[in-house]
This record gives sequence, C-alpha cells and structure tokens, in this order.
Amino acid sequence: MKRSVLKWPSRPEQLGALALLGVTAGGAAIAAIGFEWAQAQSQEIGVYSGRHYNTDKKLYQQFTARTGIKVKLLEAKDDALIERVRAEGRNSPADVLVLVDAARLDKAADMGLFRPTSSAALKRDVPANLRDAKGRWYGLTRRVRVAVVNPKLVNPASIRTYADLANPALKGKLCLRDRKSVYNQSLVADQMILRGDAAAAKWVKGMTANVTRPYFTSDTPLIRAIGNGQCGVGLVNTYYVARMLAGDNGAADKAVASRLKVVFPDPAHVNISGAGVVKTSRNPEAAQKLIEFLASPSGGRGYAEANNEYPLKGYGSNPILKRFGTFKADGVSAEQMGAKNKAAVQLMARNGWK
Repeated sequence: MKRSVLKWPSRPEQLGALALLGVTAGGAAIAAIGFEWAQAQSQEIGVYSGRHYNTDKKLYQQFTARTGIKVKLLEAKDDALIERVRAEGRNSPADVLVLVDAARLDKAADMGLFRPTSSAALKRDVPANLRDAKGRWYGLTRRVRVAVVNPKLVNPASIRTYADLANPALKGKLCLRDRKSVYNQSLVADQMILRGDAAAAKWVKGMTANVTRPYFTSDTPLIRAIGNGQCGVGLVNTYYVARMLAGDNGAADKAVASRLKVVFPDPAHVNISGAGVVKTSRNPEAAQKLIEFLASPSGGRGYAEANNEYPLKGYGSNPILKRFGTFKADGVSAEQMGAKNKAAVQLMARNGWK
C-alpha cells in the first residue's frame, strides 16, 4: 500500500489555506502556523526615517518577505521627523523612528518619543556603548569622523590625533564644516568626555585659529575644496569620501576624491545611526522585530553598505572602506555623546567655531 506523504507548503498563502481547512494529521499545528502567517500578513508598521537610500527600501522588502509585516515608509530630515512625531502625538502612524547621530537619538529620547524595548537579540547584536542604557534606542550602523588630507599641501603623517588639527602650522590650510553640523557637535562632545572641557576648549580655539576660509555647510563641498587645493585638510565622515570614490556623485568627484588621503585619528570618534520603537506605536512587537532585523548581522550588513558605513561589529566587506584601513574606536558611548550635545554647542560658540 502506497504511503501518503504530507508536503509542507512553500508559500504563505498555501499555509493559510491549509490552516483554514485544518486537514490531515497535525492539522491543528498547521492551522496555528497558518494563523500566525495570516496575522502577520495583515500587519503594517509605519517607519519614519532620516536615511534616504533606495537600498534601505530593499531591506524593508526583505523584512516583509520574511515576516509578512508590511512597512510604510516616510523619509525626511531628522529634526523634521522628531518634530512631526511630537506634534502627531497619539495620532502618529509611526511605529519606528530611524535617526542619524547620537545627539538626535538622545534628543528624541529626552522628549519621550521612544518606548523602552527589552530584547535579547538587540542586546546580543548591538554593543552596549552603541545603545541606550534604558533600551529606548539602538545603534544600527557606525560612522567615523576622519581627517581628509591633500598630500600636496599637508603631510598625512603629521595628523595622528584630532589634537594635531590645532597645530599652528596648519593655519590657512584647515577647513571645517560649520557649528550647526551635528557631526561636529558630536565630535566636540566626544573630545570633552575624553579630555575634559578645558582641553577641548583649547583644542577648538586652536583649530578655529587655523581656519581662514568660510565654514562649509556640508561635507561634500569640503572634500571638493581639499581635493582642489583650496584647503589642505578637513574633518568629514568616511561615507562622504566613499560615495565619491564609488562614483555616486559622478566622474569629476571620483577624480577629486582619488587625490586625497583618509587619516583615522588614533583613537577615532565613532558615531551611529539608530532606531527606536515610537512610544505611541500601535504595533510595538512588529516594530521591535524590524529593529532586530536591521541590527542583525545579515540585515545590518545591508543597512551599513547602503551608505558606505561600518556595521555594528567589524569592518564589513565594502571594498572602498577596506582601502581606508582599520581604526581604533575611542570607546565613548553614543549615549554619553548625546547627553553632552548642548554643552558641546555652547563650547564651540565660545571658542570661535562659526
């Protein structure tokens, strides 16, 4: 007598159909699984993101394919998203808020926009110094603020630490992005934590004395100015250089970036992009699942590579970042930097950072 074999359905809709029928041996178990799939398929979470990359959308699609949970995405500037969630209050459709830089994550947390999330997966995948101690937000990618040098104007070997940028020998050769840059604010906060307020103030004053050109409003034009010889050295995030070297901005920018040397100060300042579950989320469990996916080694790798950033652990497989070499992180926590932001902005203003 030929023995019948139950074939496991390969598609969710097949699971759902069997669940409704409840047929064959083990039908109750299949029905339960089918119900979970049907429930997931009906779920949708709203994601407000300060990141704007097509590859992020592909990752959200992968998450939906794995879980059945749909993602409705809204992308905008970080500060605008923070204000929007605050203004929407209980009516906000956002379940997850993705922000760039520790200062913005800390700001949103202080405003009460996140709900604490306890997750064994997130504690495993996100290092303690890259997440909020209360579980309100978790880092997803790392970015490093580095010195970019034009070797024709400045010897790269002369830049070993951030302190070297205050050397009077660089007067007229150093260019900086303005004080409004949250990336510079976090760097100054980082140095205040490591070196103390007095030493950080002296460092800022020394750097600003070396700046003779107008301050830049973005990292990309700053890199161009260094590559074209208008400046000898500046501070930028690594991914801006990597984008140019990848040709994302066109052949001209690729040629400019190829003339430059990326120098990791020792130790290096590391910042993050991260996310948290919105306090008013109607579906916090599904929101947590998305953050867990994005922080995982598989999902996180894609999230970092989308913007030429570093994953939460290690250096990843990005060939351009590999060309930059390795770095030693200074160990300051993202939470510490965020909490120090206001004091850093005040110190910058007092010491000439325009």
